[in-house]
Amino acid sequence: MSKTVELLGAQADYYLAHECKTIDKSLIYAPGPDAIDRIWLDSDRNPQTLNSIAALYDHGRLAGTGYVSILPVDQGIEHSAGASFAPNPVYFDPENIVKLAIEGGCNAVASTYGVLGAVARKYAHKIPFVVKINHNELLTYPNTYDQVMFGTIKEAWDMGAVAVGATIYFGSEESRRQIVDVAKAFAYAHELGMATILWCYLRNNGFKKDGTDYHAAADLTGQANHLGVTIQADIVKQKLPTNNGGFKAIKFGRTSDKVYTELSSDHPIDLCRYQVANGYMGRVGLINSGGESHGAGDLQEAVITAVVNKRAGGMGLISGRKAFQKPMNEGVKLLNAIQDVYLDPSITLA
Repeated sequence: MSKTVELLGAQADYYLAHECKTIDKSLIYAPGPDAIDRIWLDSDRNPQTLNSIAALYDHGRLAGTGYVSILPVDQGIEHSAGASFAPNPVYFDPENIVKLAIEGGCNAVASTYGVLGAVARKYAHKIPFVVKINHNELLTYPNTYDQVMFGTIKEAWDMGAVAVGATIYFGSEESRRQIVDVAKAFAYAHELGMATILWCYLRNNGFKKDGTDYHAAADLTGQANHLGVTIQADIVKQKLPTNNGGFKAIKFGRTSDKVYTELSSDHPIDLCRYQVANGYMGRVGLINSGGESHGAGDLQEAVITAVVNKRAGGMGLISGRKAFQKPMNEGVKLLNAIQDVYLDPSITLA
């Protein structure tokens, strides 16, 4: 019995034996060792950007597979340093963040200008850097759903980053300005030869209706992904879908009944497959976020998310709090368990 099957326990068949009968797997551009030649070679990305994408693909335990495992630690800004690092104060030190990514066998480490800049000369050549270029922050009162630039694309390039990451809060009052800001930044990043990753998150209190939260609905997050690939993200990051029917419940925008009857079901893999489809059928890879730490159940939750992502056609996981809010050896164990899902040839496209 594989470790993944053991961790899934009684839920193993539900996740591993599921057959997707919504969007057929033959339509998906699945990750693989030949992903750059098969998917990206005909695009407008310049040779240096392709080289940067290759650098992300070819590092860590998943090197050469087309899948990625990224450690993201921008929570010191996004959720406050106290809330993020109090469970494990060693991560106030940027070097320990990078060390965790290296020890954990990650493809890359994603963090702020300050974190990565503090140790760039020592580590930029040892693990690919992804500089998160914009952030929300929690000292403006009352808090708003906005993301503002914290530095320049040239700064990220100068510190040796192979990619930049950004967030857009789709649905927020400021989202249209964020789209313009990030589109311009991504265009310059591509000009310099860096890859781009977009956090395609939703933020609007109106996305909660009759006691149900639709911020992670497959239809709404799928459309956020579709907007993200439109401004030429090379990878989109999204929360794993927890429900569907956001457009219908909130009664805005446009959708089709087929989204809910033919193109998805209530199975997590089918819901995630719809997210993948909105990234040009997987041409732009989908990485799902690992979510907050819940303690004892983190390992199983992380493995389930990885299985759903992989079988849906996604290209990996970006998991932070579940890893760094633990002692380093436990964080490494969790990251390795995620990577084991993508290294297991028996876990296939549904």
